Amino acid sequence: MNEYLGKPSGNHQLVLLRHGESLWNKENRFTGWTDVDLSSKGFDEAKRAGALLKQEGFVFDVCYASVLTRAIRTAWIALDELDLMWIPLKTDWRLNERHYGALQGLNKSETTVLHGEGQVFIWRRSYDVPPPALAEADPRNPRNDPRYAAVPTAELPLTEALKNTVERFVPIWQDVIAPDLRAGKRVLIVAHGNSIRALIKYLEDTPIEELVDLNIPTAVPLLYELSKEPSGQLRPISRRYLGDQGEIDAAVRAVAAQAKSKDATK
Repeated sequence: MNEYLGKPSGNHQLVLLRHGESLWNKENRFTGWTDVDLSSKGFDEAKRAGALLKQEGFVFDVCYASVLTRAIRTAWIALDELDLMWIPLKTDWRLNERHYGALQGLNKSETTVLHGEGQVFIWRRSYDVPPPALAEADPRNPRNDPRYAAVPTAELPLTEALKNTVERFVPIWQDVIAPDLRAGKRVLIVAHGNSIRALIKYLEDTPIEELVDLNIPTAVPLLYELSKEPSGQLRPISRRYLGDQGEIDAAVRAVAAQAKSKDATK
């Protein structure tokens, strides 16, 4: 999609923000639904993201976030920088990161050494191949987590492919977030690399083969401009990251390199 090179006018604005670096991002671990907090760098990243949005003149009416601490914390910090901690912050499990199943907690580079770069690439980047699932009795099963107590057990995954993340994200987009945008509300979504990729896939009907190279850097605001079709459908006109392009490119490359073995990165 072509980048928008100026301030949007007469259309709907949507800002997507991946959480700041987490403790397990720092340790290069598969995180998924494991609830880990931001690293000190992640705190700084979230603060810079909020300051950048304020500098660019953004104001929001509502913020959506997943139910995972790293996203909620990023939202709090960014909204604090924006002097907007008073706006509604609505959390929903359907905005969670993709569930990485039994890979959760494993170091990505070490997993690549054990299983091969090709297999790990499939687990991380294929559209419809999930990683190995958690066992039902695994204490990491989300049914053991009180934040999902109201979610039907059948909807709680033990692993997910990106396809599954798209399938759970689209309903909250269609039923909750898109109506807010059509009503003129200015929306910020603070989520995760794969849940943001899921929304991009839906909005732009991104070909599956192009999703492989779509990497979302931490705490870099991604601005969409959307127009409302006569049918009420929101159509993306443009998207662009805010900030220094050189720094953004470096951050994207870092995400892409996460699963390479230590030997390959020397």
